[in-house]
Amino acid sequence: MTQLTIFYDGTCPLCAKEMNALKKHDKQNLLKTVDIYSEDFSAYPEIDAEAANNILHAINHKGQLLLGLDVTYKAWQLMGRGWIYAPLRWKLVKPLADSLYLKFARNRYKVSFWLTGTSRCDSNSCSR
Repeated sequence: MTQLTIFYDGTCPLCAKEMNALKKHDKQNLLKTVDIYSEDFSAYPEIDAEAANNILHAINHKGQLLLGLDVTYKAWQLMGRGWIYAPLRWKLVKPLADSLYLKFARNRYKVSFWLTGTSRCDSNSCSR
């Protein structure tokens, strides 16, 4: 049973890599990933496309909305690796981590280019 449905920017190389890594570890099919630029996204009218483009969105199995690093933490927690991201959710670290995440989200194409040499993906292939 799907525990978390994640809505992500499939044109972002780093975002796509993260979703692929999650899928690779998801042996129990606990996650569903939905590219906000795919036809599959139309099945979720409750998720605002513009908002989901600005910050990572997810809906858990109870219908609760999760945003940003809370999504990342929950997804990896379901994969048994939440400890990697747990420090980013600690009370004193969370505000700084969330602020840095929002800066990353606004500049994800530039950051993707710096780290991968590719700024955007199109039709499952990335180009500069």
